[in-house]
Amino acid sequence: MAGGQLGRSGRAAGKVVSECMSALLAIKNLYVTVEAKEIIKGLNLKVGRGEVHAIMGPNGSGKSTLAQTLMGNPAYTVKTGSLKFAGHNITELKPEARAAAGLFLAWQYPPAVPGLPVEQFLRTIWNTQAKVSGEKILSLKDFHALLEDKVKTLGFKTDLLERSLNDGFSGGEKKRFEILQLMVLKPRLAILDETDSGLDLDALKMVIRTIKEISATTSVLIITHYPRLLKLIKPDYVHIMLAGKIVDSGSGKLINQIDRSGFGSYKV
Repeated sequence: MAGGQLGRSGRAAGKVVSECMSALLAIKNLYVTVEAKEIIKGLNLKVGRGEVHAIMGPNGSGKSTLAQTLMGNPAYTVKTGSLKFAGHNITELKPEARAAAGLFLAWQYPPAVPGLPVEQFLRTIWNTQAKVSGEKILSLKDFHALLEDKVKTLGFKTDLLERSLNDGFSGGEKKRFEILQLMVLKPRLAILDETDSGLDLDALKMVIRTIKEISATTSVLIITHYPRLLKLIKPDYVHIMLAGKIVDSGSGKLINQIDRSGFGSYKV
């Protein structure tokens, strides 16, 4: 649910040029432990600008651990290896700094925050990032107008904006709200952890449409063990993750292979 970016439109030209010479996200020889148990074991991955990558793997393979590690969850300890984002080492950065730099995580199970209205939450993030990037702070009226337009696109009633964050939301509503955040904040890298889990067909179509719309300016890392979403999105690259490491990478053909045979053909 954390999200954001550093300079949606106001980055210095020199910085943009230097970043284009390397991958947006570069993970090298990553080892991660959770409560002293090693979960990720030597993972390597690069994600370029505007690319859509998918990571597939069975439950327990370390997919969600990777997502939480990328966002800097302190419960996940990087023992060795490095995380670079836009050419900068973010391995030691706190979650809020990573969000300001442009990382966004759509949680597998988004938490509820009673007492924090949706609109206040989104406007606080927007204006915090606007200060970082030197962009215009939006007034309450202007931001409300921006949100209303997006909310109607997603099929929400506008009273959603007055409700507490995810409090009393159905599973589908929580996932739609994650998509609303994507549409409003337009991060540089969106990490979608099992976003398709529990979605009905209409909501699934909405997720697919949004990913296709934002992929022109936003890199996307989709984490799932279901082939159905990926068959419709058609990611640029597919990676198979088992026992904490990526064991195969390739084109969309891997999706069909997993759909036919599962993950049993891979050995670690």
